[in-house]
Amino acid sequence: MSRPEDKRNQHETTEIATVGADGIDRRGFLRCMAWAGTGLVWTFAGGVPTSRVFGEPVKASAQSDFTFVQISDSHIGFNKPANTDVTATLQAALRKIDAAPGSPDFLIHTGDLTHSSKPAEFDTLDQILTPRRKVLYVPGEHDTSVDDGKQYLERYGKGTKGNGWYSFDHKGVHFIGLVNVVQLEGMGKLGQAQLDWLKDDLHGVKSSMPIVLFAHIPLWAVYPEWGWATSDSEQAFAMMKRLGSVTVLNGHIHQVMQKVEGQVMFHTAMSTAFPQPAPGTAPSPGPMKVSADRLQSVLGITDVNFVAQRRELAVVDATLSGMTAEHRESGL
Repeated sequence: MSRPEDKRNQHETTEIATVGADGIDRRGFLRCMAWAGTGLVWTFAGGVPTSRVFGEPVKASAQSDFTFVQISDSHIGFNKPANTDVTATLQAALRKIDAAPGSPDFLIHTGDLTHSSKPAEFDTLDQILTPRRKVLYVPGEHDTSVDDGKQYLERYGKGTKGNGWYSFDHKGVHFIGLVNVVQLEGMGKLGQAQLDWLKDDLHGVKSSMPIVLFAHIPLWAVYPEWGWATSDSEQAFAMMKRLGSVTVLNGHIHQVMQKVEGQVMFHTAMSTAFPQPAPGTAPSPGPMKVSADRLQSVLGITDVNFVAQRRELAVVDATLSGMTAEHRESGL
């Protein structure tokens, strides 16, 4: 299978190559980056990622013990030219999930469920998303900006702490849902109360237990000039240095970006609503209009598999259209 070799991709992979000095095979890592978002599987062994192209046969010994799916940025209520029917594209994402072999144990929605925090928007999301599915949430800034998240907490925050943070264990993995959209100061912010809670939560977690963190705004500095970062995330990750495998799932930027730093793999997801420009390629972030025939090639979902015996996570991104990286580059 060929891969695009244009100058833009070469520049991007060169930039990513400067991340960390963790002994990862950089040549193999960068070679696979071109597939991010259109069929790349990341497998974790002791916190070190390896990869295979989506659709490549999985060895029998690597069959997953459970699967969950990340969706993000549904923006129910948005109706501008970038996507006049976000309900339909969310439904398309769910059809893709339902058509996959086997059923995921649950879905994680990483925020911006709605566009304007209106009760009718939350109602529409619930009607589409929750039947027959277990869904876990963290809020986006569009879910909290109107009333500081009161509606969100009433609907989805039962049993959570503070502004909606929580944790749970599932089949050998410790999951932590964080909220970094309430104390916005240009960038995302966790706040001292949540950091204190996180310290206590991690205290009882064994260093060998895989961790999955999920929050809306990226927990790494994707592009601080646009607010695509969390100002106090370094304090959170300082608490995790003893952990062998940490996977971080975020939304907000409406595109797939990945970074590996030591034992931590950062991963942002596509939106089910509309794309945004790549960092620094436009005057500001915001909905980006593409031709109608290309819309589903820039929207998508993330599928995550866990292999308990080998303590591995595999992350697979898939567009709604199923187009390959070459097709996206050529605009077909």
